[in-house]
Amino acid sequence: YHLNDLFAQQPHVEDAPDATALPRLETDIVFDNVSFGYTSDGFQLQSLNVRIPRGSTVAFVGSSGSGKSTVLNLLLRLYDPTIGSLRVDGRDIRTVTQDSLRAQIGMVFQECFLFNTSIFENIRMGKPDATPDQVMAAARAAEIHEFIATLPQGYNTIVGERGSQLSGGQRQRLAIARALVRDPSILVLDEATSALDYATEAALNETLLKVAQNRTVVMVTHRLSSVTSAGHIVVLDHGKVAEDGTHEQLLAKNGAYAALWRNQMQATEPVADLCNDNRLNQPDPALTAEED
Repeated sequence: YHLNDLFAQQPHVEDAPDATALPRLETDIVFDNVSFGYTSDGFQLQSLNVRIPRGSTVAFVGSSGSGKSTVLNLLLRLYDPTIGSLRVDGRDIRTVTQDSLRAQIGMVFQECFLFNTSIFENIRMGKPDATPDQVMAAARAAEIHEFIATLPQGYNTIVGERGSQLSGGQRQRLAIARALVRDPSILVLDEATSALDYATEAALNETLLKVAQNRTVVMVTHRLSSVTSAGHIVVLDHGKVAEDGTHEQLLAKNGAYAALWRNQMQATEPVADLCNDNRLNQPDPALTAEED
């Protein structure tokens, strides 16, 4: 492929000619009998019926290949359902503009890509016209402001290629700040803490619980320690809903979720922090306690 060939490619998903802007989320997100397949060989999701009320936290869990990432792909409208519909405030998202849908979504991925520029610019990439006050407010909400303040160059500190001068937990906190500076009504967490050690994950989950207040949170993960506080957990198995409920309800059912929970809790070796643990400077003592 030449660049011109790449630019000439037509997207799989386009706005309808009469698409209108989607206002900020007010009531709910609904997966209504949604089935989807990337190819004609079969469905990755089958008959998914899930309602996500505004302000709630819903977690999709399951083993690799269960359909978790497909749920997010449909919510972001990277693909459209093969069968059924995905509605926001009662409106099929195929009838709204993609820009207006995605403008109210903040994403935090498992691997947070940071650019070799300043902390300030890395956060502001979530909202290029953000003011310095908005950037700092997002950093405070992500509980990384105090660490930044200890650095000689503060927010002007260069983070290194892919953020190599920061620890994994600090990189994730900047990714959270980047998502929050958008003031999203919907916060999407895609395995956001799965690459971290358990101590750092626990500290970040505490932060996420705080920033989730007054927001609708949709998260996918295979690591169940991240979802115990979720208001609703949907267990996927080969694209179908195996069971759903709260953490306590699912443990009481002693089904697929309980089996996954037991297997993970019995693991004797914690998941290693996959991120480089170099630091720009001596971090804030609170961060040291949670990440060392």
